[in-house]
Amino acid sequence: MTKARRRLSAYALAGGSVAILIASCLIGPAGLSISEALAGLFADNAAGIIVRDIRLPRALAAWAAGAALGASGAAMQGLLRNPLADPGVLGVSAMAALGAVIAIYFNLSAHAYWATPVAAILFAALATAFLYISGAGRLSPTRLILVGVGLSSFSGALIALAMNLAPNPFILSDLVNWLFGAVANRSFDDLALAAPFIAAGFCAALFAAPGLTALSLGEETAASLGADIARTRALAISGAALMTGASVALAGAIGFVGIVAPHLARPFVSHDPGRAILPSALIGGAILSLADLVIRLLPFDQELKLGVAAALIGAPGFIWIAARTERIAR
Repeated sequence: MTKARRRLSAYALAGGSVAILIASCLIGPAGLSISEALAGLFADNAAGIIVRDIRLPRALAAWAAGAALGASGAAMQGLLRNPLADPGVLGVSAMAALGAVIAIYFNLSAHAYWATPVAAILFAALATAFLYISGAGRLSPTRLILVGVGLSSFSGALIALAMNLAPNPFILSDLVNWLFGAVANRSFDDLALAAPFIAAGFCAALFAAPGLTALSLGEETAASLGADIARTRALAISGAALMTGASVALAGAIGFVGIVAPHLARPFVSHDPGRAILPSALIGGAILSLADLVIRLLPFDQELKLGVAAALIGAPGFIWIAARTERIAR
């Protein structure tokens, strides 16, 4: 793909992602027309409350969480040189959710507003470091998935224990929301809390991009080309952990976005893992925004959780990717 076509593809992805974000703000179950919704952005009436105070922060939260998962998935796939690497499949999201659950269970957020996102980020970093130390870059996709299943099972068991021991129904409800994922009732304060971590993680992943491109040729070849492998590893791991932890803190545990988005983005960048980070973020944000828009429009008495909707969309994509990955048999 030529440079001009890559630039055109980037503009198209950005435009499509922004269009879905705008649609999420203007369309909803309240029955407002497009003109009423647009006017509500600047009005102090009922339409303004619906659009500006409810739809807009919710749409931004879904897009930011999806973008963070897409970019972190691209960074991990480039670092581990494994097409099935993903924060959800490898247990990083589950570990981040465990960190958030611990903060909620012990009511740490009441003492420090930043306790939940920081706990989620720390546990995501712990899981990512464990995967790397265990040699995830040298494991076959099958064994890597098994390691991820082990991490997810361990985290799920501890989360279930916390739910069983929840001291009151309010904490139990919060724990369920983290477990299934949701962006309902998110505010601009929640976005302001998560945004710095997502931005820092995304910048770290972008700084790691040249090294990830070199790593696609193998560690020895990358080193001979002058790539700083240790720096690339540190940036990619810290970036993925920051973005995954912040995403979990913002939207709860969301699976499969981090593996599907990079695969959709890769053809636009000639399968260059370093260049796939930004397109993966745009596609991930669009996927999760679209999923949240769909669940808001479904005629159910009880709104479907965002994590459930993402799994219904992403699981078939994961199966298709795994079936087409030649290395899965090794």
